[in-house]
Amino acid sequence: MTHMNKLLALAAAAALTTGAQAQGSKAELDAVQRAVHVCASCHGENGNSSKALIPSLAGQLREYTIRQLKDFRSQSRSETDIQAYMWGISALLSDEQIEGFADYYAAQKPAAGKSTHSKLEAEGKAIYEKGLPAKGVLPCKQCHGDNAEGAAGFPRLAGQRADYVYKQLQAFRTPLRPHGVVMRNEIAAMTPQQLKAVAAYVQSR
Repeated sequence: MTHMNKLLALAAAAALTTGAQAQGSKAELDAVQRAVHVCASCHGENGNSSKALIPSLAGQLREYTIRQLKDFRSQSRSETDIQAYMWGISALLSDEQIEGFADYYAAQKPAAGKSTHSKLEAEGKAIYEKGLPAKGVLPCKQCHGDNAEGAAGFPRLAGQRADYVYKQLQAFRTPLRPHGVVMRNEIAAMTPQQLKAVAAYVQSR
């Protein structure tokens, strides 16, 4: 059985389960506790991914995770390389289960950032902290926090792999990320080099 089929089976079984759940975080839902082991095959144990193009979920803001899972469930988030997998996984998830995943991953400890290219990171830091005034690009920290920890529904970026961040920045220039209007506007004037620099910097945080 494939990883996706395993999670679909778990979600289907959970949909048939009735009865009161324990009070407190929805991360304690039985369906969530069973399914996170399947999620770990891609997103890593406790949500810390070891794969370049798969995001870490540990420490991600609850509201952001909920929005992304609902976008996948409605098939409005549609990057071509992941849509079939994430559309299938999210299709049978209830709002309560989605909130449970968000609670679970928000509570996990993110891995430390990794510095791999100091010169590129320095360029990215300048953009992150000061923006590109001549191009009308605002500082990234205004939305994502001083330490890329996320804020007010904008996602945590700290420690996220640079390859993944760069790929998503490119996706914001397409219709594949429907809630990316703010990002689409901000990165419109940025060069690929500048996008790579920002991605390298947030990975190092």
